[in-house]
Amino acid sequence: MNAFEKWTLWLSTAVVGITGIVYGWMKYLMRTDDPYAVIHHPLQPLVLKVHILTAPVLVFAVGAVFTRHVVRQWTSGRPRGRLSGATLVAVLLPMVVSGYLIQTLASETWLYRIAMLHIAASAIYLATFAAHQVIARRRQPAAGEAALEGGSGLPPDPDA
Repeated sequence: MNAFEKWTLWLSTAVVGITGIVYGWMKYLMRTDDPYAVIHHPLQPLVLKVHILTAPVLVFAVGAVFTRHVVRQWTSGRPRGRLSGATLVAVLLPMVVSGYLIQTLASETWLYRIAMLHIAASAIYLATFAAHQVIARRRQPAAGEAALEGGSGLPPDPDA
């Protein structure tokens, strides 16, 4: 994974994560005095727009690093970061699909269910992404350790 891919992934995850948390706080935890209010904070529509517009950048970033990082790590046989990486890959599909479905559903019942799925998948993604970074940084392998760790003979990935 090169520096552009890494920073695109980290920054898009941060922006989408922060705007999602702020939007969720505004939508579900804030209340107004007006019982007919649709929004609970004046910045709520802006935060949602930033979230929706940056989410495709996150999807692009994940796609960009998939072959050069995810597939490479999976085929190398290295155990470090495998569980958190597999969890990230597994939770991506429900997170992304539910994010798109939220924008298209008309049924209030299904909208609520899919929104809760999106929130749960996103929370797991953010927590696992942070854990994956900690695990990857805990111990960087030396230049010749890749063959010892996984037996793959691949040169070590500096971002593993």
